[in-house]
Parts: sequence; C-alpha cells; structure tokens
Amino acid sequence: MQFLSARKILAPFLISVLLLVTSCGQTQTPSRWDQAQKESTQKPAANTKQATDKSIAQSQNLPKNAVAGGKLNKYFPSSGGGFDRVFAQEKSGFAEAKLNKDGKNVAVLSINDIAGNPSAGTKFQQSTKQISGYPAVNQGANITAVLVANRYQVKVQSRDPSFTASDREAWLSKFNLAGLASVK
Repeated sequence: MQFLSARKILAPFLISVLLLVTSCGQTQTPSRWDQAQKESTQKPAANTKQATDKSIAQSQNLPKNAVAGGKLNKYFPSSGGGFDRVFAQEKSGFAEAKLNKDGKNVAVLSINDIAGNPSAGTKFQQSTKQISGYPAVNQGANITAVLVANRYQVKVQSRDPSFTASDREAWLSKFNLAGLASVK
C-alpha cells in the first residue's frame, strides 16, 4: 500500500520537475531558416528601388494600383489553328494563359500591368524591334515581350522547343494590343 501511494505522488512530481527543467533550458540560436522566415514576413523598409519606381510612375502618369486581372482576359488571342488557350492564373494586374497543342503545353501567354513596378518597362527603351507597332524585346532564348502604352507588358514564353521565336512573335501580334492600350 505504501508503495502505491508513493508512486501516485512521485509520478506527478517527476513530470513537474521534467517540465521545469526543459522550459528553463538554454535557448537555441535561430537557424538560417528562422532568420529567412523573419526577413520574409517583416515589412520591407522604404528603399531606393521603391522611390525610383514611384518617380518613374509619376513621370509616366501611371496609376498606383494595377487593373484587375479578369479585366485583361479579353485581350488574349482565341484558341485556333490546333492550339487551345487555357486560362491558368489571374490576380491584380496579371493574367496568364497556357497554350496547348495536342494536349502538350507549348507556351505561356501573359499580360502584366507594370503600374506598380514601372522600372520593368526600362528594358524596352533601347528596343529596335517592333511587333504591331509596339516595342519588343527578347528575354533570354524563350521569351518575347512587347510594351503596350508604357503600362502593359505582354509576353509569350516558349515551353517546348518546337515553339520558336517566330511563333512567339506571331502569337504576340494576335493579342488585341490596341484594345489593351486603351485600358485605364
């Protein structure tokens, strides 16, 4: 009997001591992952890039807020010629569609409102190429883009080697770029 009552007292006591010892233990230094989490969740300080973007936006008379992504969908080219256009993503200032042929994704089409990031349009300033009257650039080996009304970056990105630079240019000309230029 005495052994049984001692066990009833001893077990909670040992658990309490264990909890006390572990909770008062030495704190660990944060890992690199903890530091990355902290940095990614903190509000960014006002930096020079943001100030530059604001001054560029003001000089181009761009609005502060981007248009709704759903408003951009109607300017994409339609399916046809063996290609299926499938809308994939839509968010404020951005819309994206996949271009499929024979069930295979061959390209990605996108429209990005650069009102919130006007410095994204600087790469078009030295452009010597035009598509449908708008400045065009190649970005790497797989992307061709045009800048519409100094505000909308329209891109076609190859996802398959069979989809060439001339295919990208042809699909860029199929966008309703003149209609997109009038979107405010």
